Amino acid sequence: MSTTSHPDRPEAEAFWRVPLALRRQLLAALSTAPERPPHDPMTAEWVDGDVIMASLANLKHQLISTFLIRVLADYAEVLELGVVLSPPFQMKLASSGREPDLIFVAAAHRDRLQPTYLDGPADLVVEIVSPESIGRDRGDKFYEYERAGIPEYWVIDPETERAEFWQLDAQGKYQFVPADAAGAYHSRALPGFWLRMAWLWQQPLPSVDDVLLEVGGAAYAQRLIERLRRRGHLPEQ
Repeated sequence: MSTTSHPDRPEAEAFWRVPLALRRQLLAALSTAPERPPHDPMTAEWVDGDVIMASLANLKHQLISTFLIRVLADYAEVLELGVVLSPPFQMKLASSGREPDLIFVAAAHRDRLQPTYLDGPADLVVEIVSPESIGRDRGDKFYEYERAGIPEYWVIDPETERAEFWQLDAQGKYQFVPADAAGAYHSRALPGFWLRMAWLWQQPLPSVDDVLLEVGGAAYAQRLIERLRRRGHLPEQ
């Protein structure tokens, strides 16, 4: 039986780039794990040579994740700040391969983007907490992302309706950044972007278009109009 990878299949390329010992551990874990019902699948990350298995997200987690991805991706694209990515897409650090719920890579660091993974730290990482991931997101990943020099880290907990925002200081340590008097957090990784924390807990979640126009204001609206004109969706003045 051949063990040759298929270069035209990205998933095969990503798998075979993982060290041999780790591949064997992952295959062993998958082959010996108890059967799980179809509605409760698993995902895997690797840290210091160990495979970490985790359950996939629930509905509330997914809705908030989709909302943030849409808002941040549209904002970054229209203002040409960089790219926002969602899993499955691995962020490869010195001793781990993580798949955060959201990563933002600034335009200045696009060279870190490889066809199947990010080679190095993102400029912003968002993790949305689930009951079984609290220890990893607030513990292991917090210090791992700090050591990797990820400038900004958000931890969103849908169950307790708590959001934590951390930014690296001059000494390379995360400092908690509170919301302002109006309940809005102002990002440093995404210039000009702010997020009203109450939006995250609304049911249903607010309109992405309304949020973007409120956050980006006239500058965002003007860039969006210019973009639509260039693409022929609006008539020239």
